[in-house]
Amino acid sequence: MALRLAAPRGLRRLFSTSPFFPPPTAAAAQPRVEPEPNTNLFVSGLSKRTTTEKLQEAFSQFGEVVHARVVSDRISGYSKGFGFVRYTTLEDAAKGIEGMNGKYLDGWVIFAEYAKHRPPPSSPPNNGFPSYSHQ
Repeated sequence: MALRLAAPRGLRRLFSTSPFFPPPTAAAAQPRVEPEPNTNLFVSGLSKRTTTEKLQEAFSQFGEVVHARVVSDRISGYSKGFGFVRYTTLEDAAKGIEGMNGKYLDGWVIFAEYAKHRPPPSSPPNNGFPSYSHQ
């Protein structure tokens, strides 16, 4: 009876020629583009119990906070785990990132970085409704 050793799952995917596990593409290997510095910070890794007031209080140690917001679930009301903090100046925002990135807030390690600008939403054809005409 032959003893067969199984390769770890990750190695099987790496060396597999199966079409179900295609090799990584060049798009996936592109380096991550850092957002340009601005006064709005994206904060991730928040606890479900973190409130907007706690977020503002924690970040106000590093400069004047104009606005802070924890994004919450509409039904449960708990935090979705991320939020935004807006400072008055770029210097304060840089101090906020330096002071809070990788630090604990409500028992969870949080991460702060410059927020990326959202592209404006494109308007869908026919105001979002499907066309039923047979043209």
